[in-house]
Amino acid sequence: MGMIDPILMEIEQESKATRRVLERIPEDKLGWTPHAKSYTLGQLALHVARIPGAIAEAVQGESFEPRTGQDPPKNHAEIMETFDRGLAKAKEIYRGMDDAKLMQTWTATVKGKPVMAIPRIGAIRTIALNHLYHHRGQLSVYLRLLDVPVPMIYGPSADENPFM
Repeated sequence: MGMIDPILMEIEQESKATRRVLERIPEDKLGWTPHAKSYTLGQLALHVARIPGAIAEAVQGESFEPRTGQDPPKNHAEIMETFDRGLAKAKEIYRGMDDAKLMQTWTATVKGKPVMAIPRIGAIRTIALNHLYHHRGQLSVYLRLLDVPVPMIYGPSADENPFM
């Protein structure tokens, strides 16, 4: 078993919860935002959908300069298609990384200046996984504020309890 195998298992498990949240995004509310400083629901959902593929592609190289801002999706289908394509791409990329590559230093830059230099596997854990979970949590709050039933993520939600 290589170092990436537990990550791939986690991606497989967590993608189910992420899909449940993304499937609940109401198309007629894509432009809604809870605050003037927040992304719209559509922007945040598309950001979550892009994370698996975008981060996998980013960690293939030696360094990455993240872009700022987030485009709005055209519709709900774009969100789901982006997630499906990105998830498949991420699995393919990660399966191709051996332990030596995973332990090589990867750098994130802002305006050309390094802001993070960590082993590639740390970047995957921090940005591809933890970052996604953070924004998925935000999406669940957006759903609650819009009175959309929140799916279970790590256990029952107030709207979905398979144990009852």
